[in-house]
Amino acid sequence: MQIRKMSFILGLVLAAAMVSPVVDADEINQATNVTFSQPVQIPGKTLPAGSYLIQLAGSLSDREIVQVFNDKHELLTTLFAIPRQRQAAGEHTAFVLANKGEGSPEAVVAWFYPGSTEGHQLLYPKSERQQLGRVKTETVVAGN
Repeated sequence: MQIRKMSFILGLVLAAAMVSPVVDADEINQATNVTFSQPVQIPGKTLPAGSYLIQLAGSLSDREIVQVFNDKHELLTTLFAIPRQRQAAGEHTAFVLANKGEGSPEAVVAWFYPGSTEGHQLLYPKSERQQLGRVKTETVVAGN
């Protein structure tokens, strides 16, 4: 009976150990689920309102390659980014959005993972980047 209890406890410990790499993987690739209530622009396309998964590409060497997936986990696009700093780390995901004016979707300029002061500024073509540099931006915090 004692051996059976010990085997059960050991099984629970091993199962818990097998789950933890999934949690760590989210921190490494900064996988973030987000729902936009309105269309948003990203480099090269406009995403309709809906749910998306945004993450860094697979390895630590790809820290500035961003992937965007739809709610069915189909890859929509791969984007380049550069590091962007903020003064303080927040508890929630934050997006910097540029308001391009009436009738145009807001543009996602940068994305910050919770607990990090370093984020990812999306690289737009030069003409768009100049335009976005002239418009008002706001930081929107996702989550509670």
